[in-house]
Amino acid sequence: MRVLGKRLATGLAVLALVGASCGEQEDAVTDTTVTTLPRTTDTTGTRESADFNGDGEVRIAVVTEGARDDGAYYQALVDQVQSISEEAGYESPLIVDLVDPANARTELEDVVAQGADIIAIGSSNLADGNEDLFLEHDQVFWYCNCGSGYQDAPGLLRSTDSGAELGISAGYATGLLLQDRGGSQAVFLGCCDLNFEVESLLAFRFGLGLVDESFEVIYAPTGNFPFDFNNTAGATEAYNAAVAEGMAAVYPFLGGAHEPIVRLANDDGLIVMTAGSSRGCERDDLTYDIEVMFDAGDYLVPIFDEILGGTAEEGGARKFTVGVDPEVGARICNPTPEQEQSLAELNARIGAGDFGDQIYEVLSEAYGF
Repeated sequence: MRVLGKRLATGLAVLALVGASCGEQEDAVTDTTVTTLPRTTDTTGTRESADFNGDGEVRIAVVTEGARDDGAYYQALVDQVQSISEEAGYESPLIVDLVDPANARTELEDVVAQGADIIAIGSSNLADGNEDLFLEHDQVFWYCNCGSGYQDAPGLLRSTDSGAELGISAGYATGLLLQDRGGSQAVFLGCCDLNFEVESLLAFRFGLGLVDESFEVIYAPTGNFPFDFNNTAGATEAYNAAVAEGMAAVYPFLGGAHEPIVRLANDDGLIVMTAGSSRGCERDDLTYDIEVMFDAGDYLVPIFDEILGGTAEEGGARKFTVGVDPEVGARICNPTPEQEQSLAELNARIGAGDFGDQIYEVLSEAYGF
């Protein structure tokens, strides 16, 4: 493996994440700010080392399945790349969204042809089957927010997290709010019973039960198999049916259909949470009670920092762990001191490995091993 930091000797300086909040790392989750990558000038006359393809310009590309403005997982990656590019003085990024996995190869080759130096792939579905491109176009820095189910691939740096860890944290946070506000049931709105959805659901159920064993969560599919997380009509129908059954909380584990469901939940006074974004609590157009943070944009901050520091390697993965890394975990937007402390302690236990056996059981059921 080559150390990518050597290829970025001057180009990608990243300011440290700052801020304070609750419930994810040690005794508090850190709130994130937009990262600034300063413009660099090389007095020798050569372009900064982020110019991987040597064309004299630096351009980042983002390729995602979901919509660039979904208000959740995909938008988080797009927004951070746009901020990085603007603040560093790079060319305007190439944003390619709503990509069918069947067409991923064509789209990836197209952004290479358009001069992308760094290509950020939004999910494993777009990387899967295209691994030869990472070595064929080795003048590109390939990065994928591919998740835990994707294996290491030569020529690719990937980030990964644990859906089970996140689910436990999210379920526990939801349980704390149900306990405070009344109600005992939550609905998990997903796509179509995919294995990573099952992982998150089972873990959410476990976390909910840590607060009160009588609390329940049901799963409601909203899309068409496979990978249809943008079906607003299907999500609305599933949401309305759940509300009629007395649900007091909703986890819209969705892409393009996420924000429409949040608006409905706001109208109905339900507990509702983000699905990836770390910026839900600060929204003034929507009201979130919980942030379930696995923000693809936030991941870029330490990843670029580690590339610069020479610790990131092609073919490897950067793991984000609840209770260890401030980028991941649940956060209650307006907690009581008791809720803040309880969630912080729970997340710390996750980070310490206290739920290893339960997580193994979740993964075994979700993935069939």
